[in-house]
Amino acid sequence: MRNRRALLVSRTLVTGVACSLLALVLGSSQAAAEPEPPGRVPAAAPVSGSSVVVDWMRTASATIQAEKILPPEALILNAYVSTAVYNAVVGIEGHYTLYKWQERGPQGASSAAAAASAAHHLLRHYFPSAAPQLDAARADTLAAIPDGWAEDAGVAFGENAAAHIIDLRRDDGRGAPVPYTTPPAPGTWRPTPPANEPFATAWAAKVRPMLLDSPQQFRPEPPPTLTSARYTKDFDEVKTYGAKSSSLRTPEQTDTARFFASLDLQQALGDHALRHGMDITRTARLYAAANTSQADAVITAWDAKLHYATWRLITAIRLADTDNNPATHPDQQWEPLLTTPAHPDYLSGHATMGGALMQALTKLFNTPCVDLNIHSTSTGAYRHYQHADEYNRDVINARVWAGIHTRTADTVGNTTGRRVAAWALERYFQPIPPIPGGYVQERGP
Repeated sequence: MRNRRALLVSRTLVTGVACSLLALVLGSSQAAAEPEPPGRVPAAAPVSGSSVVVDWMRTASATIQAEKILPPEALILNAYVSTAVYNAVVGIEGHYTLYKWQERGPQGASSAAAAASAAHHLLRHYFPSAAPQLDAARADTLAAIPDGWAEDAGVAFGENAAAHIIDLRRDDGRGAPVPYTTPPAPGTWRPTPPANEPFATAWAAKVRPMLLDSPQQFRPEPPPTLTSARYTKDFDEVKTYGAKSSSLRTPEQTDTARFFASLDLQQALGDHALRHGMDITRTARLYAAANTSQADAVITAWDAKLHYATWRLITAIRLADTDNNPATHPDQQWEPLLTTPAHPDYLSGHATMGGALMQALTKLFNTPCVDLNIHSTSTGAYRHYQHADEYNRDVINARVWAGIHTRTADTVGNTTGRRVAAWALERYFQPIPPIPGGYVQERGP
């Protein structure tokens, strides 16, 4: 055991040094404590195809937020946009397998125009009331691209790519009525204070995944029973450290809990692409792989939520005298640090999505050094995450310290998310070798 622990420490140190060296090679001068706001590009930087992708993914986020759409639906919609953009770009540029499509764009067409057109067409379909803003954004993008056949061909191919995604996702179950019918009982979920809202997002447990074969493909084992030692340990940890008035939770732990309440991960992806000088195909692939992996991770988490229907900690702690566990003690006045969302505990959506994101990035980059500047929209703060394990650690801890998830729901969720992304990225968004004559051989999942 001691030798194994030493080996793990040694590996961690080696990986940390490697990440630090990579950051130096890339010329990163940002401090970990106060990174520069993501997305800031030097004024002298020319407009590039990659910046068009980043700009349109920002437009997608702004459009979704303006409609007050929240996770899990926002994550799924971002996956729609990024796959349309990916197919539009890769269909012209090549290098990677297309996403559930076989079309090829005209040689010499503008992939930047195609990316903008794909995002514009798809967003206009799902958000018709945003048409004036979307049309203006499209005009701005196309004004920076030389007029002519290449631009026109790119626009037409981008619309075709978006139409394919719209058709592919038609009747996929997004927003469909899925009732929650599990009756209240010890251990089962019911609406939580203060709003006592119903499980309105249960549809996400049934929606057709973007990459996986089914929502239950990676469904984990059941959560611990109410009388188990694992449940008791989870219960006590959240009761102590996740309480609104906890005297043991440190200020740093409170900051982490609040930071992870809401993150702008789309901005973090774009910032990474721009700082690392990614070209348009790699940028489109980054968004598509990261967003589809996260979307399927959320679908997987919601499948477990609906299937296992485990109660939240605010319910468990207040009703501990009904759980038949003599080691748990009720506190009917207990409140969590953050308001409990209106869906079951197991699995944690944040932790499952975080595991999928980190696994997707490490596979794309072929290194655990993710180098992300992340903005919390809940606190306004920025954090720099150099290593995937650092992010996974914090997203797991954050939901415990917030008082809204058990550690088991977080750790199992994070592991499940990593499994989802590992499986998916062995099958999608794969690089393909060029063949004689300059063409790219098509193959796909």
